[in-house]
Amino acid sequence: MRALRIIDTDDGPRGRITEMDPAELTAGTVVIEARYSSLNYKDALAITGAGRIARKRPLNAGIDVAGVVHASEDERFAPGDAVLVTGWQLSETRDGGLAETVRVPGDCVTALPDGLTLWQAMALGTAGFTAGLAIARLQDNFQTPAAGPILVTGASGGVGMFAIQMLAQAGFSPVAVTRRVEAQGGALRDLGAHDVIAPADLDLGGKPLGKERYGGAIDALGGRVLADMLGQIVQFGNVAAIGLAAGPGLETTVLPFILRGVSLLGINSVECPASRRDAVWGELAGALKPAQLDRIAHETIGLEDVHAVCDAIIAGEHSGRTVVDVTR
Repeated sequence: MRALRIIDTDDGPRGRITEMDPAELTAGTVVIEARYSSLNYKDALAITGAGRIARKRPLNAGIDVAGVVHASEDERFAPGDAVLVTGWQLSETRDGGLAETVRVPGDCVTALPDGLTLWQAMALGTAGFTAGLAIARLQDNFQTPAAGPILVTGASGGVGMFAIQMLAQAGFSPVAVTRRVEAQGGALRDLGAHDVIAPADLDLGGKPLGKERYGGAIDALGGRVLADMLGQIVQFGNVAAIGLAAGPGLETTVLPFILRGVSLLGINSVECPASRRDAVWGELAGALKPAQLDRIAHETIGLEDVHAVCDAIIAGEHSGRTVVDVTR
């Protein structure tokens, strides 16, 4: 079988296409004939060596996979079932989805919901699931459109683009935050963004609180931008933290929390419980399914083209989603 495998080289961990015996795959009870995977920022870090994602090596890359069950020791799944896996330490401690065959524990497997094809499941992938989970957490904590517009940082990335379209479809007014306002503004408005602003537009100049301007936020940046956003959320609004592209630090005060009742919600899409995972995927196949999914997932490539796309992701020159057809 072919796999894009992360190995140790003289230059550090790198992804390489190789042939391997399926018997070498990490342990599991469900064997999946992979059809599609997708590329996320974490994949780019692992494959290029820009980040040490794979905690043991060699290990197959790819945090997402969709395919058909080949064999199963788990009674919940049978040969021929269409399934998907996102997160669950794929490409970290378990062999991942950028391979022709994947083996995982049954608890990691999600049945493909009605309303999605295998390609669509990977067009969404971890990015779409994270956006859907963030919106679910906001709504769980009583976020409503009436509270005001919702900031979406990292708006030109996969999670951001999905969040904008999903929020708009759910009746919210998303405000896209991106460094590429002129280059991406039109496309983001077409997806449903009510406005498009730059991160600098959120700067509070070091003050802990500013005017209450936004009902809530889905934040992929962390760092100073997240601190500034917290100081501009309305009373009882929510911020869902999904990433740390601007840094893992958070220098803020308790004032947004104790004076305005703002909630900071952590989003862990990797180890989300199966019951919640199934519910979110059901929404992604239904009401939250992006109307412009084919536009956001703008290309489908083979394994040989993965390195070039990962380089573009690391360089900040990639937008939207890339699906990988692992059978090519």
